[in-house]
Amino acid sequence: MVVVHITAGAVALIAGLIALLARKGGIWHRQAGLVFAAAMLVMTSTGAVIAMLSFNRISIIAGWLTFYLVATGVLAVRKPVEESRGILTGFMLMAFAVGTIGYVFGFVVLANPKVAKWAPMFFVFSSIALLGAVFDLRLLRRGTLRGAQRLTRHLGRMGLALTIANLSFFLGQAQHIPAPFNHPLLRATPVLLSLLLTLYWLARVNIKHRSLPVANLRSG
Repeated sequence: MVVVHITAGAVALIAGLIALLARKGGIWHRQAGLVFAAAMLVMTSTGAVIAMLSFNRISIIAGWLTFYLVATGVLAVRKPVEESRGILTGFMLMAFAVGTIGYVFGFVVLANPKVAKWAPMFFVFSSIALLGAVFDLRLLRRGTLRGAQRLTRHLGRMGLALTIANLSFFLGQAQHIPAPFNHPLLRATPVLLSLLLTLYWLARVNIKHRSLPVANLRSG
């Protein structure tokens, strides 16, 4: 399982970067995105199971959170809300559970002076999960996802998942990075790059759709 986890992680990081850099909607974006999504689902699920077996609290939360982000990000462009209401409800409940458990873990860690420095990571990941669940609830109530909202949900969740994956590897597994590349600035670069590219594409998509005629937005 560890070998599968590491292999899938390496594939996901490379495919994710290609998908972020490629023109959205183009062949490179679609193909790299499919590989990224599949690899991420394998990596996060195996990673979360490994973390549960060793009771690595932060990896449990990060793993299931990232799995949730990728799965719901794919659904945003694969199926309309009307056809995926059941699975969306399941993922929403999953996000609420991950966020709640994450906060409990965070307060437990905060009470231990030896590991209290990691508590903010629990609260950040848990807040992302709970916020995602709130957006899911709003989407289920609204019942539709079109145009810029659909693309924003897809790009935001996939980009955030890649950022968390980069954070987990380049900063969380620094001991496995060769010495010539094991400088804090070099390790932080992939994390910042994925985050900035995600923000760039989100801004571009929303600016583009705001400039379209109202009729086009309604049919998007």
